[in-house]
Order: sequence, then structure tokens, then C-alpha cells
Amino acid sequence: MTSLLSLGPVGRGDYGQVSHITVAPEDKKFSGTVREAFDADEADVDFHAILIGDTPVGFFKIDRAYARTLPLAKENELGLRAFMVDHAWRGQRIATAAVREMATYLAQCYPQAPSVALTVNMSNPAAIACYLKGGFSDTGDIWPKGDAGPQHVMRMALHREGGDTC
Repeated sequence: MTSLLSLGPVGRGDYGQVSHITVAPEDKKFSGTVREAFDADEADVDFHAILIGDTPVGFFKIDRAYARTLPLAKENELGLRAFMVDHAWRGQRIATAAVREMATYLAQCYPQAPSVALTVNMSNPAAIACYLKGGFSDTGDIWPKGDAGPQHVMRMALHREGGDTC
């Protein structure tokens, strides 16, 4: 199934393409919702979908000005935010496969960015394991100001392989 996985951009006017993606109620405190992402109207944030074939099964935001939000971010580093896989698709290793794809995908979409960083809540061991398996490294830094509590700061270098941009 994950061999059909791809990542793709989602336009600001394309809410209907991803509006069906929902997370379990207990996970909303970690990722938020697709509706909240669109409603936030953040100028430096881009939307992306996780696709199985042509079907969007997940969603995430890329923050191009992450160092303004997270002082622990490096210059020109992207921020991964609001990463979610639809609850109906959970348990199929889609999240880990999507994270693995990000290093190359994001390098194509954002050629100026050396890496991508994220914060993950310390009380979310499944997400921590997913990010580590997908290629992120724990920096050892802790961000104490997470909405749902203290967070690990993780980072992944982007892989430049050429090819098309987003």
C-alpha cells in the first residue's frame, strides 16, 4: 500500500480536497485539524497532502519562517507542523512512509532549505517513534512552550537528488 504513497502541494483554495481528513479526538491537541490549518491564514505556511494513489489520506503544513516561531530552528530551516494521517488510515505505516518521503520531496519544493525541524509532544510516543523511524533525529533540545506541553525538537536534513519541483 505505501508503495502508492506520494506527497503533493495543496492550494489555499483546495480545502475541499483535504477537508475529509480527520484525526481521533485525543490527537487533535497534537496536530489540530485541517479546518484550523486553513482558518489560520498564515502567510509563510504552505499546505501539503499525503496521497495513496489519488486519494488524500493525510495533511501537513510547512512553515517557511519557522525560526520566527521556534527560536531553536536554524536559518532557512523549514518547520513541519500539523502533521496528520486520517484516522481511517491509521495503523498502515503511512505516517512513517510519508516522513521518509519528505527529505527528498521538501528538497525539491524548497531548494533553499537545508533541513526541516519539528516539535513533538513528549507525551506522544507514537509520533516520536514515527519521526525517528522516518529519518528525523532528536536534537536533545526541549521546547517548553508547546500548546499540549513540553516538546522534543527534531531535525532532518533534506536530500538533494534533482528532479522536478512542487
